Amino acid sequence: MPLALLALAIGAFGIGTTEFVIMGLLPEVASDYGVSIPTAGYLVTGYALGVMFGAPLMTVLGTKVPRKRMLMLLMGLFVVGNLLSALAPVFSAMLIGRVIASLAHGAFFGIGSVVAAGLVASHKKAGAIAMMFTGLTVANVVGVPLGTLIGQSVGWRVTFAVVAALGVVGLVGVAKLVPDVPRAEGVRLRHEVAAFKNAQVLLAMAMTVLGFGGVFAAITYIAPMMTQVAGFADGSVTWLLVLFGLGMVGGNLVGGRFADRALMPMLYISLGALSVVLALFTLTAHDKIASAVTVVLIGALGFATVPPLQKRVLDHAHGAPTLASAVNIGAFNLGNALSAWLGGVVIAAGYGYTAPNWVGAVLAAAALVLAVLSAGLERRASAPGPVVAGSVPTERRAAVHH
Repeated sequence: MPLALLALAIGAFGIGTTEFVIMGLLPEVASDYGVSIPTAGYLVTGYALGVMFGAPLMTVLGTKVPRKRMLMLLMGLFVVGNLLSALAPVFSAMLIGRVIASLAHGAFFGIGSVVAAGLVASHKKAGAIAMMFTGLTVANVVGVPLGTLIGQSVGWRVTFAVVAALGVVGLVGVAKLVPDVPRAEGVRLRHEVAAFKNAQVLLAMAMTVLGFGGVFAAITYIAPMMTQVAGFADGSVTWLLVLFGLGMVGGNLVGGRFADRALMPMLYISLGALSVVLALFTLTAHDKIASAVTVVLIGALGFATVPPLQKRVLDHAHGAPTLASAVNIGAFNLGNALSAWLGGVVIAAGYGYTAPNWVGAVLAAAALVLAVLSAGLERRASAPGPVVAGSVPTERRAAVHH
């Protein structure tokens, strides 16, 4: 594997760290700015919305710029956003910094995947893309817990400064190691957009929003839930996030393995089990061991849905793989934003820190309903039509005319 993939993986590691680390630092950030936990949750919502809108926007703009230069611009944007978050004197400034950083997220993974695949032989393309995405996975096992530990020990501002430094390393790596790749010629946006007229594409993205939203409803507020309900010490949030990250890695591998073999059954099982586990989290959150096990299961079941959902979008987005992929990343983050906001609403309404788990369970169950509906529509569309007596098959009619 070429060293250029290492530069892309470092960028993915930084992006994954800044996206998820805020969840373990919500109490510290809220205390520093004098805002409530639900208000601090807007830092999750704002980032997710930035990815949702930034993914297609930056991807479209990227078609006009050479890919290497676009990747460098995206990493520069990422650095600026995290520096602003680290130095923000008021909460609104930090929120702006989070949104700026988020604009790089979707396009970096979309364009980076194309670049990674172009760096190797055809039989190694999947491995090259997987290597880049390894940075995102490792971020949840190493970067997020380490960033949480740094934030709780020496201040959350230091965490975002370190993430900005990682972005600089990624930027330099792209500049030095990634070869110049010319921009794609003949790209027609109208062909890309036309894929979104397909009802199955829209249903798949809706499943993405609701299914992954179920995960974030619980995980966004994991710090106050585990410290104030389960009774963990503040420092324990770090290793709880490690457990969540390990669950993600395992679930992602399982979901990827079975997505090609039995995609819809994989979605049924993972979404159904996720809904049940999230509902049970309202009970297991009161016990340390049970809550730790549940965190692992949420990570595993949540990320087991990622490969099949991404594949289903691409399978039905004929002629628009790049834009559809970027938009689906935005759909994941729309789910993050929706669930983080709804979780904050139920907490603010006085239902307690375990209430977001019920929100997540309902969202995951709704995604399961859409999966069943989508499969039913697909079966109906592929079913043979009624045969009318005396009619001549199309092939025979064509033969007669010839």
